[in-house]
Formats: sequence, C-alpha cells, structure tokens
Amino acid sequence: MLGNMNAAPLAWLRALKDTARSGLTVERASLTPLIAVRGACGVGVVVGLALLIGTPQLAVSSAFGAFASGIATFQRSWRPRPVLALAASAGLAISTFLGYLLVGWPWAFVLLLALWAFLAGMAWGIGPTSGVVAAFNISVMLITVHLPASTLGALSHAALIAAGGVVQAGLIVLFPIRPWGERREALADALAGVADYARRLRHDPMAPFDPEPLIEARSAAYVTPRQARRRPRQLHGYRALAERFRPVLASLADPVVGGAPMVGPERDRVRELLSAAATVLDATARAVRRGERVRLPDQALDVLRVPKSGPVLSGPARRAGLRLIALTDDAVEAAQEPVEVTRGGVLARVTWHVADREGRRRGFPDRAPLVDASLDGPYGPDPEDLAAEEAEAARLEETKAAGGKHTPAAGHALARERHLHMPTLAGLVPVAVRSFRRELHWRSPILRHAIRVSVVASVGYLLGNALPPAHGYWVPLTAAMVLRPDFSRTYERGVGRFVGTLLGVAVAGTVMALASPGPYLSAALAVVSVGFMYLLMRTGQAITSICTGAYVVFLLGILGTDWYQTAYERAGLTALGGVLAMLSYALFPAWETPLLRDRLADWLAATGRYAIAVMDAFAQPAERAPRQVREALLDTRAARQTWEQTVNRAEAEPVRHRGTHSPLSRRSASDAQSALVTLGRATMLLEAHLPDREAPSDPGAVDFSAALAPAVAAATTAIRSSEPVEWGDVHDALTRWWEQADHPPPVALRTAELLTDALDDLAHAVIPRDSSGRGREHHAAGARTDKS
Repeated sequence: MLGNMNAAPLAWLRALKDTARSGLTVERASLTPLIAVRGACGVGVVVGLALLIGTPQLAVSSAFGAFASGIATFQRSWRPRPVLALAASAGLAISTFLGYLLVGWPWAFVLLLALWAFLAGMAWGIGPTSGVVAAFNISVMLITVHLPASTLGALSHAALIAAGGVVQAGLIVLFPIRPWGERREALADALAGVADYARRLRHDPMAPFDPEPLIEARSAAYVTPRQARRRPRQLHGYRALAERFRPVLASLADPVVGGAPMVGPERDRVRELLSAAATVLDATARAVRRGERVRLPDQALDVLRVPKSGPVLSGPARRAGLRLIALTDDAVEAAQEPVEVTRGGVLARVTWHVADREGRRRGFPDRAPLVDASLDGPYGPDPEDLAAEEAEAARLEETKAAGGKHTPAAGHALARERHLHMPTLAGLVPVAVRSFRRELHWRSPILRHAIRVSVVASVGYLLGNALPPAHGYWVPLTAAMVLRPDFSRTYERGVGRFVGTLLGVAVAGTVMALASPGPYLSAALAVVSVGFMYLLMRTGQAITSICTGAYVVFLLGILGTDWYQTAYERAGLTALGGVLAMLSYALFPAWETPLLRDRLADWLAATGRYAIAVMDAFAQPAERAPRQVREALLDTRAARQTWEQTVNRAEAEPVRHRGTHSPLSRRSASDAQSALVTLGRATMLLEAHLPDREAPSDPGAVDFSAALAPAVAAATTAIRSSEPVEWGDVHDALTRWWEQADHPPPVALRTAELLTDALDDLAHAVIPRDSSGRGREHHAAGARTDKS
C-alpha cells in the first residue's frame, strides 16, 4: 500500500515528470502507408455497407468491430494477421452480446465486467499481444453494449462486429503486403547484428554481444504448418547459421581462449577473417531483407581461404578460423540458388556460382555435404531427426540413381525441413491455463494487474453511472486502456492518452462545429482518422490518442449525437478515468524494485546451467545430450531479457527498495549485470570448441563441473536472501585442475579461469552492505586475504 512504500515526495515528482515526458514523446518509427490504407478501407467498407442497408447504430457497431480487428493486426505478434483480426472481432462480438443481456441489471453487468476485466488482465501472462487485444475489447465493449435496443438487435450487432473482422481478414488475404516482410526484417537484423559484432571484435576482442536480435529472430521463426509450407526459401536456415557464427567469432578474436596475440601477423589474420565474415553476413542480411540473390565481393572470398603460403594461425585460433571459413561457406550454400560474385578493378565483372549435384560451387572450398547442415547449430540434431533425415537422403539418392528427378542445391539440400511450431488458437487454451496457474500467487505482477483492472473497471463504471453525463462509460473505458502491469507504462499511457484525447476532441469538435457533417461525411471523416491512427500507431501514445479521439467523435456523429456533449464529456471523463487508473497503481502497486534480487538469482541460475552444460561436454563428451547446451543457452537469454526489463522498469519507479533484505543499488545491479554478461561470454567462448563424442574425458573438467553445480545453487539462494556469496569450492577445483594440466593449458581450463573471475566479480557486486555501507570494502579485504 501507499503507506508502506519507502518513497519520498521528491522521488514521486521525479518519476511523474519522467513518465509524463516519455508519454508525450513522439518516436521515430517506420511507417507502413499501404497497410494503414488497407486497414482504413476495411473500416470504410463495413461502415458504408451498414449505412446503406442498415441503421446508424449498426454502422457504428460494425465500425468498432473492424476498428478493433485492425488494431489487433498492428500488434507485435508473429501469428497470422487474419487470425488476429478474426479472434479480436469474435471476442468483441461475444462480449457485446453477453454485455447487452446483462446491462439492464447494473450489478449483474458489473460482475460480468469485473470477470471480463480480470481475465483480460491475466491475458498478459500469455503475452503482450493477448493483453493489449483483451484490454481493448473490454474498452470497446463498454460502448457497443449501449447501441442495441433488443436481444435480436444485440445478435445483429454482434454479427456485424464479427463481420468487421471477416472483412479485415479478407482484405489481408486478398491484398497481401509483404506477408513475410516482418520475418525477413527480424532475420536480417539478426544476421546484421552478428556482422556488426564481427566488425567490433576486430578492434575490441572483449566487445559485448546483444542477443536481442537473435531472440527476436527465433520468435519470428515460429510458424504454423501452413506457413511452413509457404515460407520463402531464404527464411529456412539462416537463423541457425547466425547462432553458429556467434561463438566462433568470439573465440577467434579472444586472445586468451583463441591464443592469437594482440600484435603480430596472427592478429592481422584474425582481423582479416573477421572483416570478411562480416562482409558475407552483411551481404546475406541484405539479400534476406530484400528477397534478392546473395552478392559477394571476391575480396572477401579470397580471404576466406587458407593462404597458399600455409596457415598463419595455430592452436585454438586456427581451429576457430577453419570453422569460420566453413561457416561462411555454409552461409553461401544456404541461399540454395546462384550466388553473384562481383570482381572489382578497371574491368569490373560479375560471375555466377551455381551448386552442382553434390552441392559444390566453383571458387569455394570443397567440403563434404552434411545432412543436417545449418539446421541445428553446433549442438547437433536430435538422434531421431537425424535418423529420419539420413533415411530420406538415402531414398532421394535411390530415386536419383533410378532416373528420377533431383534438383541440385546446397550441401544441406537433402535435409528434411524443420521449423518451430506455433500453436493454433485452440492449442493456446492449455497454454493460457498453465499461464494462469503460474501467475496465481500474490507476488505476481500479472495477478496484481488483473485484480487492479477488475476493481478499477467496476468502480469506474459505477462512478460513471453516478455522474450527471450520459456517457459515463468513458471512465472505465479509459482506465482499462491505460492500465498496464508496470508503473512506467501505466503513467506514460495515462498522460499521453489525456493530452492526446484533448487535442483529438478539440480538432474533431471544431470540424463538426464548422462543417455540421451528415452521417456519410461523418463516416468518411472517421475512416480518415482511423487511417491516420493505423499509420502513426507506433509513434507514441499521444499521437495515437489524438487520432482515436477524433475517430470516436466523428463515428458517434453518425448517430446524430450532439458533438459538444460528446467532445466535452469525453474529455472530462477521460481525464477522470486516467486519474483513477494512476491512483489505483499507487494504492495497489506491483513494484519491480523488490524483485531485482530474484531476477538476478534467476539469471545466475540459468547462466550457471549454461556453463555447466558446456563444461559437461568436456567432462563427459559421450554422454552429452544433443540439445543440452542449446536449451541452456535459450534459458540464459530469457533470464537476461527478464532481468533487463525489470531493471528498466525499476529505474522509472519512485521507490528504491522495500523489504527485509539488503537493497540492490543501481551500482550493484550494474556491476552484477556486467559480471553475469562476462560469465555468459566466457561460456560462449568455450562453446565454440565443443569436443566430439569420441573425444576423451577431461578429469579436470569433471571436477570443476562437480564443484560448480552446487556452488551456483547455493549462490542463487544467497542472492535471494541477501547473504554473502562464496565460491571456495570452485577455486579449489580450479587449483587442482591447474596442478594436473599439461602445457599449454587446454581451452577448457583457460575458460574455467575466466568463469571463476566472473563469479568473483558477481560475489563482490552483491555483497550485503551494513548500516555503514562498508560491505564491499570488507568483502574485498577478505578476498585479498584468502588469495594471499
């Protein structure tokens, strides 16, 4: 509650000032005018037909259905857009019908509204798209339930609302506009991000790597079976290639693990390889983004060969260099089409390299084709999948030998295509149930948000009905649209929506006063407003609210509503709804600041599993599970993403800490984040050198992994309870490994030392501070004593 928060008035003033500034910020975003026009046409078609063959009330209902469906198609979701449009309109249609049946009994309708709002709040546990669409449907339902005049009329209104979604979905199917464009952009950004990483490694071997583009590309790779059959060829294998490049590039550049000195011919060769790999990745990203053939300069291909004078690199660096050359060859082969190679000079010319029946290209290194090339990364495919692919490859070879048609392609052309499965809407039901169960605990921000939305919507509806104006539903409507699970977005949206609504109502009200448009002209103005809203949707809440405010004023003008009443009532009631939403968050908050230690512990646990999985590959190569490292890496990325989101939200909150545990200051959080990033980077370096299953076991790795697992588990518990973190057993295992290691030390041992240093930095960052604030100094002194 408000009284229990450790927050000074100045902190609240600062937080409100920052969120207000963010809410009024106009962001630069790429505009999609054709898609906006298509969505506006969907609204226009529905409104026009409803006005011609029906009543103004039906026209308004159908317009809201098409409007809500259009809003759903603009959300950041990888689900097919027609499915989003149909789902949004179906949900709104059902809500409208049920709401009309109970709107005559206020308390029954309030109970229905509370239940619907609670479910809409819990929908955030499934994902942001589900939460936004559900909240929007609740808001629109509060308007549409007042339009029908009978039960049969309610059925007609519900049917027209659903028809609005059908029209939007039909337009998307009939007039597709870059249907794979967003997925192409996500994959190209991932490839370009790895290319940028390679270039930065040339000058800074310790350069950080941002996994966000790879996370987004993986999300974009989820497709339905129907999409998998229609997916463009370029969207098949490049994401796994980008994943395979990442550890090899880092290992090649690192002077400790790779072994290439910072000065000398070996470092020059490393820089040449990194630059050539970046060129190949950039060319591939450009081809994927534009849907073109891959165009490569011949200078990059010349670098990606072993020099005629002999290899320059040695040891781990040479192995990483050879793997990098093989990966760039895979990147070219993954095109599965002719590759254009440009040769500079006075007489510039272009040559085309086409794969033969064995997947070889002239001018590229000869490599044996791999059945599972580029589809599974360095972790290997699942045994069942590999067996099925080999059987399919054998069948195709028999067909070719018997005279059947066989199309030559790259080395992995015989591989069976696999994809990440996206569940259908029916398949989302068990996912939603599991999500609800997972969030049913008092500390869950999603549960607290659902309770907050439910209470605010109910109280807002009762308050709106008690006020003199006839359109009191604007109070709960605004509150439901403004509320979000976190503090910053709730207050940003509240300020942006209030200011945007005032401007939108003022502009639309002035037009209505001067022009006095009839129903058809009002409908046309509403369509123009919604078109601008679709176009500018990603530029900020204030701009979107301006267009939305104008749209509602023009749309209700179709009903002949007095525009003065509509404008001024909506402005005042919108302000009241926004204030109610922001006040509800202050009274019943879900602060992220107290969760920092839990999120940090989760990240450490995930990164520790990643390090243990990689170290186990050296300890027991023959027993390594095919997907063990990959799954641990994905868990690490998810935990890091959650941590970064929590930190960003906590920085905007007016509270620094509350609870019995020692606070995690901003400096401590930053130092701990740096330590865990270093821990993940060191593990990534070792990942590039995973041994084969036939490799012998390393006793030192066995000992180190056995010491690391319980130490990480104990450290996560210590961080949650604000206790000192100890790594004594890990240090002892590392010392024993050094004593029994050969010279030069193996890659795993050098990486283990980097891991241990990162763990020490983490322990120093999270050491609890006493009342005098001397925790770090005492810990540092103790660490120096132990080492001495």
